[in-house]
Amino acid sequence: MLLLEGLLDEVLQNYSLDKNRLYVGGLSMGGMGTFELVKRNPKLFAAAFPICGGASPRAIRKYKRPSWWVFHGNADPVVPADFSTQMVKRFKKRGFEVRYTLYEGVGHNSWDLAFEEPGLFPWLFSNTK
Repeated sequence: MLLLEGLLDEVLQNYSLDKNRLYVGGLSMGGMGTFELVKRNPKLFAAAFPICGGASPRAIRKYKRPSWWVFHGNADPVVPADFSTQMVKRFKKRGFEVRYTLYEGVGHNSWDLAFEEPGLFPWLFSNTK
């Protein structure tokens, strides 16, 4: 995570980016990393889309932003769907903008369906800070 944050700082300092339109997403361990990166940088991203990831709901107060679309398969044998479900419940309780797509009968490869979602990229790019 420290290397990723260092790379992110380098990119932000040396490239012309719209800092109101920064997005993050990842799958499996990258889905967990998505939650963690947003937790560590709560004001940086406009939207996040973790896929079959999760995080500790106890750290919920460290999250400030962004808009979320969380994906998971309810038959995931690698990362239990409850990891995402608990985060979504906590986000909703705090009034966060969050969508949750839980794929029935889908295992760990829920990213196949998530990336086929026709609304994913229009939703993602419609978000700004």
